[in-house]
Amino acid sequence: MNLTSIIVDDEANSRAILRNYLTKYCPSVTILGEAASVQETLVLLQTNTPDVLFLDVEMPYGNAFDLLEQVPDRTFEIVFVTAYDHYAVDALNAQATYYLLKPIAIDNLIKAVDHVGHIKQREKELQDTVLVPKVTCAEGKITIPQQDGFEVLRIADILYCEADDNYTKIYLEKGQKLVSKTLKYFEESLHPHGFVRTHKSFLVNVNEIIKYRKGKGGSIVLSSGKELAVSSSKKGTLLDYFK
Repeated sequence: MNLTSIIVDDEANSRAILRNYLTKYCPSVTILGEAASVQETLVLLQTNTPDVLFLDVEMPYGNAFDLLEQVPDRTFEIVFVTAYDHYAVDALNAQATYYLLKPIAIDNLIKAVDHVGHIKQREKELQDTVLVPKVTCAEGKITIPQQDGFEVLRIADILYCEADDNYTKIYLEKGQKLVSKTLKYFEESLHPHGFVRTHKSFLVNVNEIIKYRKGKGGSIVLSSGKELAVSSSKKGTLLDYFK
């Protein structure tokens, strides 16, 4: 898929290297512009709507995270390009799609571009459509522990699960349950039944998803009308569930 991009790096040499790599090895990427600071990037974003921002972390007069705070409703993907690996957690929290270390490995750059292209292609196909998952309706039952024993739930009745420290809130068609098990436990138990982790806090029954909305990481709307956040790291896996 053809992509549009903006390169943000305060070092002219780094911008030139990335520009040349993209031109030579990723011809599907069109570079709309380049910026050396937060302010220059904000100016570019006023007149351009890129699919992806190749973003260095450390810049003069502010860093990448300062920039992203000023663009809360972004629709572009973020590929961090930095010489420092200790920003990985911050990048994840900022909904980054990919994290590249300098010096840039060409194979990793191609993987990053392919990953962004896949996400954008799926978003384009699913834009403003009612989603139909490629899985059959959730079947079976699951037991949840209680102080006086356990309770049996029909898997199809579970809309989504939400992490609550070492507990999990299970949202049902009627009511909810608080269970003394981690979300990871339910992810392992329910994944074979058409449940997907859309965020570090959410595990969702894909049969309940009716719409996907683009954004920072995006969000999904359930049949109940509930809207849940989607993290960039989970977006590709989620979109693959739909035709």
